Amino acid sequence: MSSLSSKTLAACAAALATALLCAAPAQAAPKHKSAVAAAKAAKSTEPKADPSNPDAAEPNVANSKAVEYQCELGNKLTIYTDSGDDGHIALRWKKRLHRLTKVLTTTGAHRFENPYFGLVWIGIPAKGMLLDSKNQHQLANECKSPEQATVATPPARQG
Repeated sequence: MSSLSSKTLAACAAALATALLCAAPAQAAPKHKSAVAAAKAAKSTEPKADPSNPDAAEPNVANSKAVEYQCELGNKLTIYTDSGDDGHIALRWKKRLHRLTKVLTTTGAHRFENPYFGLVWIGIPAKGMLLDSKNQHQLANECKSPEQATVATPPARQG
């Protein structure tokens, strides 16, 4: 009986070793799948367009004045303004137009927000910045229109 149990023990050990070796790649696969799922989830963090929500719909910019901004790190955005509506702007960021609503400030800065997408545009005379209020970080900084970028430095004193 001892030879049978040693053969059975050896067979069980071999089966266990095989199972462990086979299980290692199978365990790696779910990690890869979860990484792929996490990447897909990261891409889908932007809410889907909800036609009943004015902040979700892309605005019509047909009769608007467009100003392109060059930002640090090579970022670009475009702001569309309508002279008949000073309470809103349209902002093109990452191939999408967003409607932002003016928020009153005590500092004199121009602040526009879109709570649906979490975008906040803050403009001051020297520059502007785009913030992500949902993830609490800057999307674009040191954004300057061509007019802001060409502000002349004071002439050198002659003397």
